[in-house]
Amino acid sequence: MPNTKHRLTLVTVVYWVLLLYMVAALVWWFIALQNQNKLMANMRLVELNKDDPKYLQKVAIIEDAKRRKTAQYVGEGCTFLALIIVGAVFVFRVTRKQIKLSQQQQNFMMAITHELKTPIAITKLNLETLQKRRLEEQQQLKLIGNSLHENNRLNILCNNILMASQLDAGIIANKQEINFSDVVFNCVNEFKVGFPQRNFIANITNDIYVLGEELMLQMLVNNLIENAVKYSPKETTVNIQLIEKNNHAQLMVADEGVGIADEEKKLIFDKFYRSGNENTRKTKGTGLGLYLCNRIMKSHKGTIVVTNNTPKGSIFTATF
Repeated sequence: MPNTKHRLTLVTVVYWVLLLYMVAALVWWFIALQNQNKLMANMRLVELNKDDPKYLQKVAIIEDAKRRKTAQYVGEGCTFLALIIVGAVFVFRVTRKQIKLSQQQQNFMMAITHELKTPIAITKLNLETLQKRRLEEQQQLKLIGNSLHENNRLNILCNNILMASQLDAGIIANKQEINFSDVVFNCVNEFKVGFPQRNFIANITNDIYVLGEELMLQMLVNNLIENAVKYSPKETTVNIQLIEKNNHAQLMVADEGVGIADEEKKLIFDKFYRSGNENTRKTKGTGLGLYLCNRIMKSHKGTIVVTNNTPKGSIFTATF
């Protein structure tokens, strides 16, 4: 993060120096041309014969030409100044965006490396324990279940990465009528098995169908529930609700965590974005989950919004 701030500061300084230099050069160019215009007009006035009957008429013509030249220089100067400012602002914004994206990608690579190594290491340790020791059946089943859970985490992570690449490339599978109620029900049950210490409350209306792609819908539900689990204390409740409202399927996932600041409510759906507060930095994640949720909803011509829960926490509402 300090490296990013340093680069942004450097870009800002260079930007202002170049901009001020170009503006100063433009002002100097205008002054030089204006002085030349006055000099040429004075020379033409000196050449006039004051006894000429058309003297005043010729003076007026010279003064008019001088004014038109001045207006021309002002117009050209304003046009060039506008182009310089627009170009400088565009370059500055693009450069700043690229620097931030580069930092986010670097953070993503660090996070993804940790997220990949953790389930692999746990699964390897469990298998080595099963191989080297004679354990009771209950202990064996526990290690196997734990290994399957870590393998499922790894599978979800890989699917998120692949799906993000496909959505960015505009590749969307054929949609069909999906029983969304069954999808949500199965996802909730998987989380209940994977997180037996957490309290999940599910209110799922039966037989709600949506036109969509099943893997994307599973990913949507999994990411929203995982986000609620990740950013709320273990003793709190995660509420999952699927209802039909005004002929629209509406999925709501509510947690009782720290909540999301108003200025970050739109940013959290950006690719690789992770909230900058200390609580979030201590939490695992890649910055792809909510980005995928937003892209999935857009590909299904739906919307997803986040609002504050009462008394604390967040509510994510996906409407098809």
